[in-house]
Amino acid sequence: MWLELAVLFGIHAVGGILFGHFEARTPRARRLAKLVVTTSITAVIYLTLGRPWSLLWLAAPLAFAVYIHGFWLPSRGINGLTAEPLDRYYKLRGWSQS
Repeated sequence: MWLELAVLFGIHAVGGILFGHFEARTPRARRLAKLVVTTSITAVIYLTLGRPWSLLWLAAPLAFAVYIHGFWLPSRGINGLTAEPLDRYYKLRGWSQS
């Protein structure tokens, strides 16, 4: 299970470094809760179904991200790589402009 958790924490670390600015207004408690929940789910999948399924669980969000950033955001007039225009992105996230 340590491999899966190392991969998970690596994904969160790299994601925070490269893409953290897109979550700048997300409360810290929510970001921490996301890590706790994904860690728990990964552990449960590993313990019940085994390593292949837990690694598949960790890879699945990649397909989701490609869909969101490649198709869903652009269909709403938001650049999937830069989140521009920021006013639309902030409105989509429910954040204020200030």
